[in-house]
Amino acid sequence: MILVSVMYPSGAGTRFDMDYYLNKHMPLVSKRWTSKGLHDYTVVKGVGTPDGGAPPYQVVAHLRFESADAFKAAATADGPEIFGDIPNFTDTQPAVQLSDFAASEVRG
Repeated sequence: MILVSVMYPSGAGTRFDMDYYLNKHMPLVSKRWTSKGLHDYTVVKGVGTPDGGAPPYQVVAHLRFESADAFKAAATADGPEIFGDIPNFTDTQPAVQLSDFAASEVRG
């Protein structure tokens, strides 16, 4: 299992349509990629830094994929459609990072 983080930068004058993103883009991602190894996703909205500054990323999507190879295959197969949709909700280019899970804890 890997975590794919798609991080949309903040900045003065940047545009991000959260309604479109949550109601059109992410359902498209789920529809195309669930059969290709996507387990689930979480979307978080940046609200600030500990010192009160602006968040470096306005939105971050975390996608849990079966493997890095599964993500790469999904991105190859459906990338033009999914990545081509980005201008419909933002004028920024996301940074994408693949990460391994190093530890996890569940507290009751």
